[in-house]
Amino acid sequence: MTVISATDAVKEYHSGDRLLRALKGVSLSIDPGEFVAIVGPSGSGKSTLLNLLGLLDDPTEGQVTVDGTAVSGLSTRERTEVRRDTVGFVFQDFYLLPTLTARENVAVPGMISDRTELLERADRLLKRVGLGDRLTHSPSELSGGQKQRVAIARSMVNEPDILLTDEPTGNLDQETGAQVLDVFREFTAEDVAVVTVTHDKQVESVADRTIELVDGKLDPDHR
Repeated sequence: MTVISATDAVKEYHSGDRLLRALKGVSLSIDPGEFVAIVGPSGSGKSTLLNLLGLLDDPTEGQVTVDGTAVSGLSTRERTEVRRDTVGFVFQDFYLLPTLTARENVAVPGMISDRTELLERADRLLKRVGLGDRLTHSPSELSGGQKQRVAIARSMVNEPDILLTDEPTGNLDQETGAQVLDVFREFTAEDVAVVTVTHDKQVESVADRTIELVDGKLDPDHR
């Protein structure tokens, strides 16, 4: 079963008197355990598409469906719950809280849960991404690759079905980027879908499928 899909998705923005169309009828579906790379030049609509798939924004036209449920039919609260339970996010700039330890940063998205259980889950995830000896370190004590792995662990703390990542290797050297991609591959083996916006050929080389956006449309020869 498809975990998330977009059907004829259009996204328009108003800029003064101008109407900008960032997406022009994009349709795609992502299956459980699939690793998909989204590529294209700057301004092609990649980040806009990621925001739609992450339920951070609504399409102007068309539909986004998560686990068979059309998102447009949900209330704001219901959509927030679906996003929390279904979608994890990893960003290029990590967005770790500097005053918290690695384990506390990982636990942040689930703070409404039982704290003891949540911190235990955070510890397990950090150990899984190779940071079992960095649980109580602050972000200032971590390298760029370690910060990215903390961010990945944080994205998985609510056990999502899909992981959306925006240039996750953009600030990393090739070797560290390869380690991050190995972590993503481990998650896809457990049926977590990974969708990555990237300019990194290394990401494309390990993805199951590469989708190219050009001027807000899918390139029919590269999908």
